[in-house]
Amino acid sequence: MSVPLLELRRLTVRYGALTALRGIDLQVQQGELVALLGANGAGKSTTLRAISRLVQAAAGQVLWRGKDLAELATHRTVRLGIGHCPEGRRVLARQSVATNLELGAWLRRGRAAIAADLERCYALFPRLADRRQQLAGNLSGGEQQMLAIARALMGRPTLLLLDEPSLGLAPKLVAEVMAALAALHKEGLTMLLVEQNATAALEIADRGLVLEGGSMAMAGRAGALLADAGLRATYLGETC
Repeated sequence: MSVPLLELRRLTVRYGALTALRGIDLQVQQGELVALLGANGAGKSTTLRAISRLVQAAAGQVLWRGKDLAELATHRTVRLGIGHCPEGRRVLARQSVATNLELGAWLRRGRAAIAADLERCYALFPRLADRRQQLAGNLSGGEQQMLAIARALMGRPTLLLLDEPSLGLAPKLVAEVMAALAALHKEGLTMLLVEQNATAALEIADRGLVLEGGSMAMAGRAGALLADAGLRATYLGETC
């Protein structure tokens, strides 16, 4: 197998006396959509933050195409091609939809390519096209989530990290967001998807990984995990 696009080796992260990640191993191959699952406090968001260099690893390695990112600043990870769509949307509420998207391409050059990607985002999320001049703070929660994803896409990431994109959304909007992610996956975008909605995530993923208490509890093909009712009840707190 080729060198993974992303690999974590024995990654440990601590917040003071609290150990959030306990020596986890993880690989993501080019073109994969990998779902990272687990209950609240399992270490999912910390994993993404460690990849983006928003938190410092206490031990272990984060490898990008086989090269250690240990000394890399956060903004350099964006230039490498790692896009991060954080939990909580974090759109610029007093700026328009269009401005939010344009700011997502801040590090890029080439106006024609940026304009083409802007239209691509509007095609992927038609709700945003209808509201392009509306203030982001006036959008619904689901529309803000779509905007957050589209803004990350405007950076043209090689790997997109997504942190709880379905959190707080109505079922219809969850379906719309997941359909958009499935379309991006079909186009070849590599994604690491943190999600508490295990069923929605595994339905579009290639593989699933389950964190429990900061440790890797289980891994497998998405279809096999989706069919495992005991796993969802034990590790994810779902009633099956």
